[in-house]
Amino acid sequence: MLSNYFSGDVDGFSGEMSETDVQIVTSGGLRIPTHSSVLAGASTVLENILVRPEKRRSSARTIRILGVPCDAVSVFIRFLYSSKCTEEQMERHGIHLLALSHVYLVPQLKQRCTKGLAERLTIENAVDVLQLARLCDAPDLYLKCMKFLSSNSKKVEETEGWKFLQHHDPWLELEILQFMDEAELRKKRTKRHRRELSLYLQLSEAMSCLEHICTEGCTSVGPFDKEPSHKRQPCSKFATCQGLQLLIRHFATCKRRTNGGCLRCKRMWQILRLHASICDQPDDCRVPLCRQFKLKVQQRGDDELWKSLVRKVVSATAMSSLSLPKRKREEEPRMDLSNHQVMNFRLEA
Repeated sequence: MLSNYFSGDVDGFSGEMSETDVQIVTSGGLRIPTHSSVLAGASTVLENILVRPEKRRSSARTIRILGVPCDAVSVFIRFLYSSKCTEEQMERHGIHLLALSHVYLVPQLKQRCTKGLAERLTIENAVDVLQLARLCDAPDLYLKCMKFLSSNSKKVEETEGWKFLQHHDPWLELEILQFMDEAELRKKRTKRHRRELSLYLQLSEAMSCLEHICTEGCTSVGPFDKEPSHKRQPCSKFATCQGLQLLIRHFATCKRRTNGGCLRCKRMWQILRLHASICDQPDDCRVPLCRQFKLKVQQRGDDELWKSLVRKVVSATAMSSLSLPKRKREEEPRMDLSNHQVMNFRLEA
C-alpha cells in the first residue's frame, strides 16, 4: 500500500507500485525513481515535460530538478505521491517546497507551504520569506510578511536580510516602507474612529437618560406633578444618569446662565438642543425646550456641522442596538457625567 510505500528511504521508491519509468535527478546527483503517471497527475508542468517527443522516445527518461537541496526534492516527490508533508519537513524545507510548488504548479502544496511559512515567521527570516512570497505569487503570505515587518520594524532593520535588501532590492524596500506608513495611518484612523464612536454612543446614552429623567424621574430629579408609580431608584445607567441630574440641578439654579458666562450651562443647552434634533414626538415630549428648539430649527434651519453630529449619534444608537445583546449593552462601561467629560464633545463632521 502507499502508506508502506512511503515509509522507507528515498531509494525505496520503486517498491510496491508498477515499475518506475522516470528518474528525478537533483543538484547533488541523487536519482529518485518515480512513475510518470503520478508525476503527470500531480503537476501539469511535469506532465508537459513528460509528453515532449524526446522524453517519449527515451527508454530511461529523466527530469532534472536543480537549485534546491536533495532532501527538499525528496520531500517534494513524496508529496506528489502522498499529498502529505510533516511539520518537521515544513520546518526544514518550507522555503524550498514553496518554490518547487510554484514552479511545478502544485497548488495543494503551495497552500500548505504558504500557511506553514506564515506560522513560522521570525525576525531573521521575514525578509527572505517576503521576497520569496513576491516571486512565487503568494499574496496571503506576502501580506502576512508585510504585517509582521510593520509590527517588528525596529528589530528587522538590524538583520542581515534587511541590509541585503537595502543594497540589492530598493524597490521592495520602498514597498515595505510605504506599507508601514499606510498601516500607521490606518491604525490612527481606526483609533480616531473608535474614539468618535464611543463619544456618539455616550451622547446617545445621555439622550436616553434625559428622557428617562424628565418622563419618569430618577432619584432627586424629575417631574413631580404626579406621584410616581414606584419608588425612584438609581437606573441601570447610573453614572450617566447621576451626571445629568447634577447638571440639570445646576442649570436650574445657576445665576450666570442668562448672560452665557457658565460653561456647564452651555453644555446643558447643547444636550437639550441635541435631544430636540433627535426627538420624533415633540408634542408629547416632557423634556424642557424640546418644542421651542424644534420651532427654531423650522424657522432658521440647522447648520451642516450640527446635522452631521445628529446623524452620527442616531447611527451609533442603531449600531449599538443591533450589534450587541441586551445583557452585554447593560454591562458596557458608563460615562461619568459627574465629571462632565461628555459635555466637551466637539461638533465635528
